[in-house]
Amino acid sequence: MNSKVDLRNLTFEELQEWIASLGLESYRAEQIYRWIFLPTIHSFEQMTNLSKKWRSRFQDEAYLSRLHVTGIEQSKDQTKKFLFELEDGEHIESVLIPERGHYTLCISSQVGCAQRCRFCYTGRMGLRRNLQGSEIINQILAVMETLTENDPQLTNIVLMGMGEPLDNFENVQRALNILLSPKGLQFSHRHVTLSTAGLVPQMKALGERLPVNLAVSLNAADDATRNRLMPINRTYPLKTLMQACREFPLPHGKRITFEYILIKGINDSPLQAKGLAGLLKGIKAKINLIPFNILPGIGFEPPEEKTLLAFQDILISHRYTAIIRRSKGADISAACGQLHANWTH
Repeated sequence: MNSKVDLRNLTFEELQEWIASLGLESYRAEQIYRWIFLPTIHSFEQMTNLSKKWRSRFQDEAYLSRLHVTGIEQSKDQTKKFLFELEDGEHIESVLIPERGHYTLCISSQVGCAQRCRFCYTGRMGLRRNLQGSEIINQILAVMETLTENDPQLTNIVLMGMGEPLDNFENVQRALNILLSPKGLQFSHRHVTLSTAGLVPQMKALGERLPVNLAVSLNAADDATRNRLMPINRTYPLKTLMQACREFPLPHGKRITFEYILIKGINDSPLQAKGLAGLLKGIKAKINLIPFNILPGIGFEPPEEKTLLAFQDILISHRYTAIIRRSKGADISAACGQLHANWTH
């Protein structure tokens, strides 16, 4: 790894301290910070609002990290999957999803994942390492650089790619601070969502420190089924998780999104639907129903359409907002649970 200071890994306050240590005027911090997070900037030589002397000093002391794009695949539905190579040779994936009038980018927070959820291909990798804050941010910058003025705007970011974001809390928090900063990438907290398998202590910390949307990967209404699908449930069972959700400090008008991947014969019965309705009672919730996406060697199947619709109807009858989310990009292994960074390099 580079021994110089990676400016794309600094919060605004840290950049202020760094330039002060060099003897540069503090008023420069804001213009430098905005410049750092322009996707087309890769060199200090491009920073023409600084003198050659200071550009040279920056070159000696710091660098701007970036990700190397080693592959892009495009789905028949126009979803794009990006394969990135990191400085140490590891690989991660991000997915650019076309929505109505805008793009959503699904980004990764770890190389692999330690949670080992049975319906997720990333979990089969195990955890290789955490991503640095700059490696999380650089996924966004690299994708933004590929967009043209004719493309829709990238407005939404979801931390639902490879890894469990709350298992890499400090680096994810750093990246989110940069992402939301009016001096940094200037994304709205209303358009940033973090998905977790249910790491309860970190959920509390997230709610206290950052105003982003919370999504909880639930996938079962009873402990026995969730234990089978998600090992994390043995550490934080449903009673503990639901209590954390009830105590989560939701800003006015926001709800927690509960993601429920339906798997044929496992968690798609009317009994599970009724159990889910009871489980979420008293929580400001909306439910995303996601038919299981086929994975090699997993042995699960998606539910039949009539079963899926019946499950949704039960939740609606209990006055929940329950939306069927049909994952995009399945034909290029870019759908929910399919990321694994196992391309032919």
